Order: sequence, then C-alpha cells, then structure tokens
Amino acid sequence: MAKLLICDDEPGLRAVLKRYALFEGHEVAEAADGREALALCRAQEFDMILMDVMMPELDGFSAVKEIRKLADTPVLMLTARGEEYDKVLGFGLGVDDYVVKPFSSKEIMLRVDAILRRAKKSAQPAEGERLVFEKEGFKADFTARMVFVDGEQAALPPRAYDLLFFLIRNKNIAVPRERILTEVWGYDYYGDDRTLDTHMKLLRRAMGPYARYITTLRGLGYRFDG
Repeated sequence: MAKLLICDDEPGLRAVLKRYALFEGHEVAEAADGREALALCRAQEFDMILMDVMMPELDGFSAVKEIRKLADTPVLMLTARGEEYDKVLGFGLGVDDYVVKPFSSKEIMLRVDAILRRAKKSAQPAEGERLVFEKEGFKADFTARMVFVDGEQAALPPRAYDLLFFLIRNKNIAVPRERILTEVWGYDYYGDDRTLDTHMKLLRRAMGPYARYITTLRGLGYRFDG
C-alpha cells in the first residue's frame, strides 16, 4: 500500500482516480490546486503524487518545482497537452512520467504501480557496490549518482541518470527500446515511448561532447560505446 496525493482542479476526475486507488489498496489525499498540494507536502510525506498541469493558483510545473525542494517524491503528470516542450520541462524538473488526457483509470493505475516499483528498486542499491565509469573527460559515478563532464558536474533529471547508468552497464551492446522501457521505466512498452526519446535528448544535452558515446540504432534502440 502506498500513500498517494491526487492533485487536480476537477473534482470528478479526482473522485474517479481516488476510487480506483482505494480499490488497489492505496491511501489517498486530495488537492484542488498546486498551492494546496504544496501545503500538504510540507505537512506530510507521500509515496507518489499525481499532478495536473493546468490549474488555478499554482500550476503543476510550479508546484513540482517547489515540492522538489522538499522531497524527491515520484510524480506522474496529468495533462491535456502532449507537446514535447511540456514533457522536456516536466522531465527536467524530475517528473517520472506523463499521461495525456483523456486516459483510462486502468492506465493510470498501471503507471502508478510501475513507478512505485521503480522507486522502491532505486532506493535499494547493491550492497558493497562502488562503480565508476570514466572515459576521456567523462565520468559517471553510479554510487554517488553523479556525472561529470570535463570536471564539471552535470545536472540530469532523475530518470536520465537511470537511463545513462543502464546503458553503461550494457555498454557495447545493442539495447532495444522495449528493453530500455522495461528496465528503466518499469513497464513493458506500455504507453507513449516518446518518453524515452525526450529523456535521451536531455541526457545527450547534459553529456555535451561525450554524447557521441551513445549511438542511435534506427529501428532498434541504442548502444553506449565504451
């Protein structure tokens, strides 16, 4: 059972999502706008947040930005728009995934379960493991969860770290898109795989000149050349 915060300015939508979440055994709190969600996050801890983008008082992006100053709680954004700009902005703030309205409650619960499993897995590092990858001026410290480009620390969205580390662990191997989604996002090619494309753009941008280590295999996936 997880403690969820559902933030949306549509009472009907909140009620539907809450009903499904309760049926799955989760505990649920509600917020009608970003300010209310922020106040709840300051008062208590949540395992996951379902956050609408367009809301009065404080929009979803601004709310997530403020919440990130308090905790790294996983966030699933609910949006009526599917523009890439919105996704880049959200992922840059540390959003875990997006669902574009209209959506089914079943889809939401599948994504919630996947994100919760992934968060639990990420919180359990391998015992005694200390792994650092270095090549030319690029360095990725798995244990410290830090990346350096020519001596300067690079800022990556949380999921981009997981994507990079997964590719490095499988360096010199052609990895299909489906496997990346399964291993990094935690579901079997369920939903919009453009999430992977957006994170890859953010990752390559952060890697600067060393983005050349990642080769796109058209029609298949990617390979990290190490």
